[in-house]
Amino acid sequence: MSNGILGVGLSVPVAHPNYADLGAGIDNAVAAGVPFVELPLQSLDVIVGARLLRHRVAEVAKIVADRPARTTLHGHLGINLMEEPHLVGLHLDVLKANIEVAHAIGSIHLVIHSGFTRPLQHAAIERAYDRQREALASIAGMAQEAGVVVCVECIFTYDKARHHPLPSRLATELGLVNHPAIQATFDFSHGYINSTLHGADFLAEAQALAPFSKHLHLHDSFGRPKDFWTYTLTEDLAFGAGDLHLPLGWGDIPWARIAETCSFPQGVVGDIELQQRFWSELPQTIREAGAFTASLRTE
Repeated sequence: MSNGILGVGLSVPVAHPNYADLGAGIDNAVAAGVPFVELPLQSLDVIVGARLLRHRVAEVAKIVADRPARTTLHGHLGINLMEEPHLVGLHLDVLKANIEVAHAIGSIHLVIHSGFTRPLQHAAIERAYDRQREALASIAGMAQEAGVVVCVECIFTYDKARHHPLPSRLATELGLVNHPAIQATFDFSHGYINSTLHGADFLAEAQALAPFSKHLHLHDSFGRPKDFWTYTLTEDLAFGAGDLHLPLGWGDIPWARIAETCSFPQGVVGDIELQQRFWSELPQTIREAGAFTASLRTE
């Protein structure tokens, strides 16, 4: 794309324990018309005890190399660089293994979730942010040498016993790390929900994080926390509650206002994370995602 966007991708599900369905998933994404796929490392059993099973990594790399799509990689969801001091080293080792896998399969972006902390006292929260910054800074050189940009994803509070950063705080932390290999994944639905939880202005939050956001997660929601009981996912849909991973346009994320008011970096990949039950809407979602990314302003 001429505006500095590299392209639109699609997150590919993997259910088979030996990733026998991975190739078909990539093929289906390519046939749908996207130049990128995002692979789920959390579903690929290629890391054990923070070390690579290199023969299995090679098998995945071969599946990827035989296909035309470029790849990004979603790292392990459990990585938490704000963990308690006695655990953060283990999480850092798993992150390093994630970077190795990304390099081995040629993925340009590695998505990890922003950290969270259970203690809610201010001093403990700030110490946790210190740990995350130090960890990210420590692997920045490794990531850059591997040709991988680590993109830290904004998430939201899954329960009231955890502290998660707002998009603006994540932007502040990335600014302090200040390294081209450590950037952001802007999951718009996550940022929207977390802004609602904290009573923050979502567009202001988006403007803060956008300049770091080389990776985007594209799916829709109503920014409404799931803080009440429903019986099924269909009922969640009826109430518009939670992180629904809807087709673009089904929720009320202000896509046009984001494009009008935010400025993004060069080299952005916009990845569609669509709930599989809505894949009948994939062709239209790809068109909507392409139109949105084409409308973005980049530095």
